[in-house]
Amino acid sequence: MNVLIGITGSIAAYKSAILARLFIKKGHQVKVIMTESAQSFISPLTLSTLSKNKVETDLFHEGTWSNHVELGLWADLFIVAPATATSISKMAHGLADNMLVATYLSAKCPVYIAPAMDLDMWKHPSTLHNLDLLRSYGNKIIPVEHGELASGLVGDGRMAEPEHIIDFLDDDLHIVSDLLSMKILVTAGPTYEDLDPVRFLGNNSTGRMGVEIADVAAERGAQVILVQGPGLIKAKSSNVKTIKVRTAAEMYEECIKHFNDCDAAILAAAVADYTPKEKSEIKIKKKEDDLKIELQRTRDIAAALGESKKPNQRLVGFALETNNAMENAKRKLIKKNLDFIVLNSLEDEGAGFEHHTNKVSFVFSDKHTKKFDLKSKKKVAADIIDQLKDLFKEGNR
Repeated sequence: MNVLIGITGSIAAYKSAILARLFIKKGHQVKVIMTESAQSFISPLTLSTLSKNKVETDLFHEGTWSNHVELGLWADLFIVAPATATSISKMAHGLADNMLVATYLSAKCPVYIAPAMDLDMWKHPSTLHNLDLLRSYGNKIIPVEHGELASGLVGDGRMAEPEHIIDFLDDDLHIVSDLLSMKILVTAGPTYEDLDPVRFLGNNSTGRMGVEIADVAAERGAQVILVQGPGLIKAKSSNVKTIKVRTAAEMYEECIKHFNDCDAAILAAAVADYTPKEKSEIKIKKKEDDLKIELQRTRDIAAALGESKKPNQRLVGFALETNNAMENAKRKLIKKNLDFIVLNSLEDEGAGFEHHTNKVSFVFSDKHTKKFDLKSKKKVAADIIDQLKDLFKEGNR
């Protein structure tokens, strides 16, 4: 995941360096925002060295504006640790007078807050009220711990230890690392089959479904090779190696090249079935009569991988249908030696190309099916990875 850590001015700020290191060891990308007062307790240099990213400290720097909106959209998880009483109050009331609070107000991801303050401050009604406000906005508060405080008092208010924060997040987000030893090939997006230097045959795929699958698999520890056709959507995880291609032939070559070393392949790309037999080297000019273009079959990636598939490998295909959906999916499943196929239909509202959602059914080699309701493509990706994991478990019995 892309993890954004916000650090405020508390003596517990030193723990944030440990927290950043733990996230990085788990394979996550880390960026850091620090308030001005936080820099009195730990230097930005320490955090930038650990995270290998610039530490953001100001909304404005040397006459330029730091884009807090972009940073908020980048994050899959935002955790403010430590969070002082002052910063908690600013976040609760939307007082965006620093980079951290401005980014918090722009964030679209889950937000977690790890308070750190003295005993009496922690128990004060204003603090408790502000925490209730933050909870009402959907934020999660990581419980403080009991122990010796900076004032010398002993009681509640200590920021949770970094290891405990990681455990809390794993439990709350149901983060699993069950694919650590696996290597998975994923295809995504359309292919473009060139007619001439200007025009091509293509389709409306954005590649979102395949990219979500790649990211989910990577978040769960897999090493992912993403062979991606043209499109603007990019994988977020550092565990995803993206290979950009344009044509069906290029995608075929990359899949054949990498599949043998993979445990599984998930073929989510919308690959062209046909390509022009000849590509014009110059732009085709408009004529008085009709234009006829001869097409030839592209090489079938799923069939080729299904033919070469070893007993310990798993192969998942996709079927986007407009009619006779289930019959076509079952036929494709058997013909291409797939372990299961993900079926979606353009007849279902909110499914298919150019949507953030999808409605799918899984069709298995024994002909049984599993149907799902409409949900986000990220959640569909998680269902696909769960099913793939189950297939590996069944194979080891």
